[in-house]
Amino acid sequence: MKSSHKIIIGIVVIGVIFGFFFRGNITGSSTSEASGEYDSFAKCLTDSGMKMYGAYWCPHCNDQKEMFGDSWKNINYIECSLPGGNGQTQICIQEGIRAYPTWELPDGVRIEGGLSFSQLSEYSGCSLE
Repeated sequence: MKSSHKIIIGIVVIGVIFGFFFRGNITGSSTSEASGEYDSFAKCLTDSGMKMYGAYWCPHCNDQKEMFGDSWKNINYIECSLPGGNGQTQICIQEGIRAYPTWELPDGVRIEGGLSFSQLSEYSGCSLE
């Protein structure tokens, strides 16, 4: 192999390593610290007393999580499923959670099933803006 090829390959390898090593710092923030589009709304929901009971394997729960994107970290979420989906956590048994997702409203009323942003706003008094 010619020495110029070795140099080019070396530069590419260094570039790839540099990219992986510094990718979280290029924008000045890491993914875990990234703010989401709905942070204020999600924080308001939690501050108002709203919480969601769910299970990691539940597709409707995952839809709710995806709806919030990076802002999901601000939602008061209670995981109800034991590892491997083999039963329910004690807190969810004590709370009588029967379906996922279950949203608990500020007044203690529970709604089973997914809720839209407009429904969450209505039930909590939190503004989407």
